[in-house]
Amino acid sequence: MFKKLSTKARGDDAETRALEFLLRRNLRLEARNYRVARGPTGRGGEIDLIMRAPDGTLVFVEVRTRAAQAHGGAAASVTRTKQRRLVYAASHYLSRLRTAPPCRFDVVAIDGDHIEWLPAAFDASGW
Repeated sequence: MFKKLSTKARGDDAETRALEFLLRRNLRLEARNYRVARGPTGRGGEIDLIMRAPDGTLVFVEVRTRAAQAHGGAAASVTRTKQRRLVYAASHYLSRLRTAPPCRFDVVAIDGDHIEWLPAAFDASGW
């Protein structure tokens, strides 16, 4: 009999799948599950994966998973509120660096067995 995975376990599995996917595309892992305690909305932010592209670009990756494509699928679940929290956490991460490299925000959307990588899915302008 199959045991139903908890939400956290499903999320951890999705992050591992996304990490393996990105590593195969020559990105290098910088950090995983980078958390900031408080953000502009009163809640903190978390970046699932921080990767380095071969050209030196720092890539902040949000991993989203859904069992099916209902309600727009995994990619559609990255709301403006979620984007704001990601930008806040990325700003915090960048403040620790001596100089800020070029950056972008990617989404890895996992719908069932299908993985879709959306480079530069959104940007930080306007926040």
